[in-house]
Amino acid sequence: MKIPYFQVNAFTSNPFGGNPAGVCVLENWLPDDLLQRIAAENGFSETAFVKTQDDYFDLRWMTPTVEVDLCGHATLASAAVIFSELGWTQDRVFFQTKSGRLSAARRQTMIELDFPSRPPKPCPAPEKLIQGLRTKPLEVLKSRDYVAVFKSTDEVSSLKPNFDTLAELDCLGIIVTAKDTNADFVSRFFAPRAGVAEDPVTGSAHCSLIPYWAERLDKSELFARQVSERGGELHCRNLGKRVGIAGNAWVYCRGELELP
Repeated sequence: MKIPYFQVNAFTSNPFGGNPAGVCVLENWLPDDLLQRIAAENGFSETAFVKTQDDYFDLRWMTPTVEVDLCGHATLASAAVIFSELGWTQDRVFFQTKSGRLSAARRQTMIELDFPSRPPKPCPAPEKLIQGLRTKPLEVLKSRDYVAVFKSTDEVSSLKPNFDTLAELDCLGIIVTAKDTNADFVSRFFAPRAGVAEDPVTGSAHCSLIPYWAERLDKSELFARQVSERGGELHCRNLGKRVGIAGNAWVYCRGELELP
């Protein structure tokens, strides 16, 4: 059995930047345990599995250890494959996912994701969060993930977390963020509980970051940087109950997986 397979670096126009995702194009769904083994073998923070329907695509995302409910960079990667490799001529593509119906649209040279907004709410800082980050944030909030707000980009960039401790928190991931001088805000994302110590660029985290910073900065359009080692750039829009997350994507590799 041969499966069309692509590696796409999302939220970058640099072939060696952004967040790499594997994209597998399926004719029929394979057993879940096989999908999980493929994701583990790929070793990326997420592998996307795309299945064609009549006028939309089913889409699932898996880390090397678990299936997740929402993933931005692997959705951007999937849309890039559909637009550039599968002959999709329309300017928008729809996905059916665990987070409902999502879409991606061509926006000049970028692709914009239409995702649900997940505004974080203030909460007490768990001791495990402070221990795991090795410092106390200015503010802590939570939606799906914990959001830890810091004073500066330097503080966010210099964090050296204890991932074993962060993995004990009751969340998928931990977002750390700060206002920036060269962008509206920066962030990093840690998800050791899901088998990903640090994710290079995390679209789904911006479902919480966009409403938070839109309110703080009184802006509906924002430019964000994820300051991981690879780095990435995200062009964001606050749309009320939805958010727009746009970026570039580089199709780095085209090939196929061969399975028994």
